[in-house]
Order: sequence, then structure tokens, then C-alpha cells
Amino acid sequence: MSGLWILIAVVVVVALWLVGVYNGLIKLRNRTQEAWSDIDVQLKRRHDLIPNLVSSVKGYMTHERELLENITKARSQAMDAQKSGDTAALASAEGALGGMLGKLQIAVEAYPDLKANQNVAQLMDELSDTENKIQASRRFYNGNTRDFNTKLESFPTNMVGSMLHFKKFDFFEITDAAERENVKVEL
Repeated sequence: MSGLWILIAVVVVVALWLVGVYNGLIKLRNRTQEAWSDIDVQLKRRHDLIPNLVSSVKGYMTHERELLENITKARSQAMDAQKSGDTAALASAEGALGGMLGKLQIAVEAYPDLKANQNVAQLMDELSDTENKIQASRRFYNGNTRDFNTKLESFPTNMVGSMLHFKKFDFFEITDAAERENVKVEL
């Protein structure tokens, strides 16, 4: 009789442990998905600001028409990548768009009238604020991704995770080595 109680106790302990592991993985997965949603919101804000900014500066910047066209193309590619759900493609497209926006900020400095325009100044401030929020969201997402992936790869959670088909998240990182280079500013 006491052997039966020991067996029941062991089964209950194992069941409780499995529930705890499962709930821990669900909690981390949901937190990581929430972090991804934060990135998505900030990227949408950036994508919405760009047409307003481009149309505001278009009249002033006749020599930088190619830059403005490239920004528009990069925005379109980033929006397509966002819809695809491919983290690596999105990171690459957003990195290219960020680089173009950096060039635009440098170009705006060369036009005193444009720089003094309140509408353009406000849009540039909003874009700068959005870029900061995107960076913070990326750090938050990558931190949650790290925590989830570490838990998923750690023993014995990895056995439970693989049985329940949990998948690792991809980090939101720079994929193009050229984006890591310093921006050249020529005056």
C-alpha cells in the first residue's frame, strides 16, 4: 500500500513539474511575441512618417531627388518584409531604410531654409524619437528572445519544449555587414 502512495506522489510531482515547465515556456513565448508587437508598432509609425517627411522636403531638395526615391523604395521593401513575417528579411530591409533616413538627416542639414521649416523640424524630431523607440523595442525583443531561447535549450526544459514543438525565436539583428560601418559625413 505505501508503494502505491509513493508512486502516486512521484506521478503528481512529475505532473506538477511538467505544468510548471510548460507555463514558463508559454509565459516567455508570450512576452517575446509582445516585444515583437512593440517593434511592429514602431516600424508602422516610422513607415507612416516617411511619406509626410519626403513630401515636405521634396520641394527644397531638388539635388537629392535620387535619395528621396531610394527612401521611398526602401520603405516599400521594409513594408513588404514586415508583412512576410521573416525576421531576417525585416531586419535587413529596416537596416537599409534606417541608413537612408540617416542620409536624409545629413542632407537636411545642408538646407538652412529647410532646417528652419517648422513642419520639417517637427517631422525630423518625430522620426528621431521613433528611431529611438525602435532601438529600445529591438533591445527588449532581443532580450526576451535570449531568455526564451536559453530556457528552451536548457536541460531538462529542452525535452519538454521539443515534445510540445516550441520553436526558437530569431534575433532582430543587422544582417548586412556594411550597416555596421560608420556613416561618412562629408562637409
